[in-house]
Amino acid sequence: MNDFGLKIGRSTKGGSLLSTVRERGLADIFLRYFSRCELTETRTEEPCANHGSAKQTLPLNSNGSNGARTPSLFTKASNTAIYPRVAAAGVAPCEVPRWKRILDVTCILLTLPCWLPLMILIMGSIRFTSPGPIFYRQERVGYRRNRFMIFKFRTMHVGAETRTHEEYFAHLMRVDCPMAKLDGKGDSRLIACGRFLRVSGLDELPQIFNVLRGEMSLVGPRPCLPDEFQRYEAWQQQRVNAPPGLTGYWQVNGKNKTTFKEMIAMDIFYARNMSVWLDLTIMLKTIPALIEQILESRKRSRAEKSRQKSIIRHYR
Repeated sequence: MNDFGLKIGRSTKGGSLLSTVRERGLADIFLRYFSRCELTETRTEEPCANHGSAKQTLPLNSNGSNGARTPSLFTKASNTAIYPRVAAAGVAPCEVPRWKRILDVTCILLTLPCWLPLMILIMGSIRFTSPGPIFYRQERVGYRRNRFMIFKFRTMHVGAETRTHEEYFAHLMRVDCPMAKLDGKGDSRLIACGRFLRVSGLDELPQIFNVLRGEMSLVGPRPCLPDEFQRYEAWQQQRVNAPPGLTGYWQVNGKNKTTFKEMIAMDIFYARNMSVWLDLTIMLKTIPALIEQILESRKRSRAEKSRQKSIIRHYR
């Protein structure tokens, strides 16, 4: 099974199917219709001084800019790599098998009547409940250390502070405790529908366009931030030997109940064992996992509300 994902089909650079007239026509229609939907981006910080062994990041654009220009949702990003395109930790990554690209595009096209109306509904909800752009983009580390701009629905108010999340994740990497989310009820940084979008995973829906652009797959490890990748140990870097995905082995096997090292181990397991059947199994388990996640979030919210009421009664 370890080599099954590596042997299926011939190697491909991915994205060749996107160049067809039909898909480009769909892209043009979408972009014309939602041309007023702006994109935002986050500023990625320079590597910390104590990571001197890491190589300096390259500029996103060929003119030396830091990526301020907003890209099209369907325009393939440059293949600029944060680090040389070599195997992470000495493990030789394979090219993405052809079956994976075919499976991704086929599933996206077959489910178009489901995800497109849902996406339009969420776009309208964000537009009418919070001033500012609908989409949010952020630089991530993808397959074989290539960096790209990931697309998400904006769930926070424009200009909201994000340093807390970055420090919290750095803490999770150090102490290796269960990776519970910080998105609690009452967070003033979140827009009206932001918490539900985060809990349900619907804020990740625009990454379908990252999949169509060949930067991601439907199934794979979640792409990390550049500064997070610089903190990885050598064995942890092997998780980039598989294309990043919307869902993955970790997401359907505990997710927030697992530790950081357990997440890395699951991602590496997937990278070494990816196959058609494993991808299909993960896809089928994703919806039940999301439903379970929503129910658990509601249960925690009720417990927190009950605890606050008991505290209020105690001090009366």
